[in-house]
Amino acid sequence: MKVRLVQNGIFTVIDDDDLALVKEAPEDGFYWIDLRLEELSLMQPIFNLHELAIEDSMHDEEQRPKLEIYGDHYFLVVNSIRFDDEEIFLRPLNIFLGQHWIITATKQKINEIRLVKPKLLEEKVHSPDRLLYHLVDTVVDSYFAVADRIEEKIEQLEEDILVSTKKSHLTEIIGLRGEILWLKKALGPQKDLFAKLNKKELALINPELQQYFGDIHENAVKIVETFETYRDLTGNLREAYQSSLTSRTNDIMRVFTAMTVIMMPLTVITGIFGMNFTHMPELDWEYGYYAVLGLMVLIGISIFFYFKKKDWL
Repeated sequence: MKVRLVQNGIFTVIDDDDLALVKEAPEDGFYWIDLRLEELSLMQPIFNLHELAIEDSMHDEEQRPKLEIYGDHYFLVVNSIRFDDEEIFLRPLNIFLGQHWIITATKQKINEIRLVKPKLLEEKVHSPDRLLYHLVDTVVDSYFAVADRIEEKIEQLEEDILVSTKKSHLTEIIGLRGEILWLKKALGPQKDLFAKLNKKELALINPELQQYFGDIHENAVKIVETFETYRDLTGNLREAYQSSLTSRTNDIMRVFTAMTVIMMPLTVITGIFGMNFTHMPELDWEYGYYAVLGLMVLIGISIFFYFKKKDWL
């Protein structure tokens, strides 16, 4: 657990022995308490955090993004995102917002908390609602970064399919499409949350700041539309895979057919000279074997080049 006094973006670390001081509003700035979920119970008696919010944070690993108002504080859940090229992970960021304090509680480390710190100094943040804004904005920006990586993966898959189709490509397409559909479904509640932060009357958020949440909501809508496009692209990838597989099968069948056609006249010749008749003049000819062998080679080569000329091989 880390307790900081934030004054114009500058951090002052508060010792654990002075933890009781955060209950009272500082002369300037606000308190930011960043902790693990198991430490959240320590803050409940200090800030009178609602027990339902504590219970949701502790027991629901996959929470829906939401905003709940409990008297003098708000409880928000925002899902951060991570993509490891194989699977998409959503990690809930639990946020408690008060008049002079803000609590961020996570089960696992979330990169957005680290990324938001330089912004606080740059923007000289001095109120908890503005920290909330920058934190949510950073989370949304991470979705764009993941979207770019997914787009690169789709483009790479498309290129690989066109160059050389493999069975593993279908598994990758199905897996990626499933992840995109799951994420698109999960993004709906988060988009609604940002709309509430923009339009709902909230006493703990400056009305002027609420306008900026409108920009975040627009970005969330863009993200949803982007993943809808990716869903369609993965469908096109599957069609391209099937088309490439069919084309490859046709190429193989064309080669087999050409080989069969080449062998047919040779089979006829060998069949004729393989008959066990007593009187076959060619069998007594000194150069008969070589002549027939040369004829077979000539016929085979002629058919082969004919196919090449017609672009059948």
